[in-house]
Amino acid sequence: MPVSPLPPGPEDPEDVRKGQVTVPMTRAAFRERYFARYADPAFRAEDAALARLEAIAWMAYAEGRKSPVTHKAGAGFADPDYSLSDEWRAASHAVAEAARKQSQPDTPSRVLLVCAAARNDYTCPGEMSKSWRLAQIARERLSREGMEVGLLDLSLLASDPDRHIHPCKACVSTAMPLCHWPCSCYPNHALGQVNDWMNELYPRWVGSHGVMIVTPVYWYQVTSPLKLMMDRLVCADGGNPDPTSTHGKDPVRAKALELAGWDYPKHLAGRAYGVAVHGDVAGVEGVRRALSDWLDWMGLIEAGQQARLDRYIGYYRPYAGSHAELDKDAGVQREVENVAAAVAQAVRQLRAGALQPPDRGLIPPRRK
Repeated sequence: MPVSPLPPGPEDPEDVRKGQVTVPMTRAAFRERYFARYADPAFRAEDAALARLEAIAWMAYAEGRKSPVTHKAGAGFADPDYSLSDEWRAASHAVAEAARKQSQPDTPSRVLLVCAAARNDYTCPGEMSKSWRLAQIARERLSREGMEVGLLDLSLLASDPDRHIHPCKACVSTAMPLCHWPCSCYPNHALGQVNDWMNELYPRWVGSHGVMIVTPVYWYQVTSPLKLMMDRLVCADGGNPDPTSTHGKDPVRAKALELAGWDYPKHLAGRAYGVAVHGDVAGVEGVRRALSDWLDWMGLIEAGQQARLDRYIGYYRPYAGSHAELDKDAGVQREVENVAAAVAQAVRQLRAGALQPPDRGLIPPRRK
């Protein structure tokens, strides 16, 4: 009997495992999914037009036209002849420009203030979130401290039509260089995965000198909108700024690059951070630790012990009165102010060269 070849070794770039989703969506299933967004009877007058558009969308899917508008990458890329997405190129230029401005000494100090709750007036709950109110307290204090504040309200994912943060596809788990900086997975026009917010959010992170996150606890975890953004920021921690080096999403090329030696660049390192986590009965400490660990891992610098806050508001009280509980909790309001003040102080010290992490310059023996 012929001898079966040995399986590829653990460090063989040709070792690409297949077999999870092996067939595309059927034509009938695609049609049903496409027309589901036009269930309103008001669209019936345009059924013929919609059928023509659906046929075009099907061909884009069947032919895999992820990035239909491309141009040769040109000078400065590993493969100048590779056809690079115009949309990715624009996103990369925006990130580079944000980094240039952020690094200039005369640029005003800027803090990205993230409100992570999913509620707002236009969502099903019909009410603002407590995180929004706490973020306003933080914004006021940051402004008084001389910071420019960029408020990022993640609840817009739940209230704005067709605004998305599409899920991370974990390219990094195949090989780090397959995870491009900024992310090249979206937009994916073949799959209709468009209107992705992250190409706007990457420059906002890069352009900031500090970050403060205000979040509630959802089932012992961060909120869904925040987790989507966190996952999509994986490209900031080791991501590859040159998609031509992997010819887009070629896993063999990406594995070969990583196995040859990859430096896992931390694209957001050196910024200050603070977190304010609130809940009602459980989970605040775990969420605060998870956020701090995540930000530490990406190379951001904690703004001190008072910049890491976890508190309960209206402990075991009815949800219906939670805003009133916040009204009378002057302590937590002041503590959120202190998180903001600590972040502002850290930003000033970092920019003046007066605050340096004690482990600066040490090279980890395990870079991953």
